[in-house]
Amino acid sequence: MYIRSFFLILYPDNMSIQRNIPQIKALCLQVEAHRGRQLKTHYDFLELVTEIEKSLRVHISESTLERVWGYSTRGYDTVSLRTLNVLAEHIGYEGWTDFCSKLRETNGCESEMFSLDSISTSDLRTGDYLRIGWLPDRMCVVRYLGSNRFVATDCQNSTMQAGDTFTCLQFAIGQPLYMTNFNAPDDGTSDRCYVAGQKNGLTTLELTDGGK
Repeated sequence: MYIRSFFLILYPDNMSIQRNIPQIKALCLQVEAHRGRQLKTHYDFLELVTEIEKSLRVHISESTLERVWGYSTRGYDTVSLRTLNVLAEHIGYEGWTDFCSKLRETNGCESEMFSLDSISTSDLRTGDYLRIGWLPDRMCVVRYLGSNRFVATDCQNSTMQAGDTFTCLQFAIGQPLYMTNFNAPDDGTSDRCYVAGQKNGLTTLELTDGGK
């Protein structure tokens, strides 16, 4: 799994970017904070279309915006750089690159904006995969082994690496992820605690098929 970096200014506006990266989740949350409420219905996205047209004199369709938030039922997993630029400019940034740069500089200090979507280990079946992400650009896929144990299968930009195992009872957006009995294969130690998203919590949390 490849996480695109912050140097997107080098790429054209029609470039496609994976929707599930933590930076896009953070952008969505900032847009909602700017509006004062979450985007949960088709009408909410229609309203955002109007707001963007008023602020930037640029048209972005509601279906395109729904694609960014994952509201679309068509299963899109990428969004265009142009759309991200427009959303970032709408809330006061110079564009997507500027948004990502400032997010990295502040380490995403707008933690109060995060919701509390959560997944309990008791709801999982052995073999289930979770994709988790946290600021500034960390992303990992973990597989449930049963008995509250997980193994990392793919990690990007993270201290945790594929093969590391840990114990966890709860995953929640906006909350730090505490992994106990953390075991890295290279040292055999299993009594450590590893904390992901210590300042701002998880920004990405979703069940996945295990693919990268």
